[in-house]
Amino acid sequence: MRTLVLLRHAKAETPGDKPDFERDLADRGRRDATAAGAMLARHGLYPDLVICSPSARTRQTWHQVAVALARTVPEHAAPEVRYEPGLYEGGRTEVVDALRAVPDDVETVLVIGHNPTMSDVSALLRPDDVDPDWPGLKTAGLAVHRTDRPWADTEPGSLEFVRIETARG
Repeated sequence: MRTLVLLRHAKAETPGDKPDFERDLADRGRRDATAAGAMLARHGLYPDLVICSPSARTRQTWHQVAVALARTVPEHAAPEVRYEPGLYEGGRTEVVDALRAVPDDVETVLVIGHNPTMSDVSALLRPDDVDPDWPGLKTAGLAVHRTDRPWADTEPGSLEFVRIETARG
């Protein structure tokens, strides 16, 4: 069984003079990202591979998640981390393409990105229709999906939806 966790980055600073790509996490975002890591640990969701947008706020979200995971289970091996420009510049096609390129020996993948893409991908991959009133993932929101198919076979409707949770710290 393979597990996909989609994580919308945690709360970022209010846009100011910095370019969007360089926006940092807000204090609340750092706390929420730490809570997201603790939540993953509670559910036994230790990623073998992290595919992350290269923006400052997604990289910082991953850092806080990684620290929380390491505190919970220090003996767990650190995952491979890939920073994919397509997760910042693109949309759901880039996320699905990244998943299709994951080796079959990888059991759990954590994708950290932006909305509306993370919500769109979660809705796209579900075999059942999504409630049209679903507002999508909130900041530090996680959507968990599972499949017994190879990652290369990722396509619309191909991953069972398990749950959505929002981390708050």
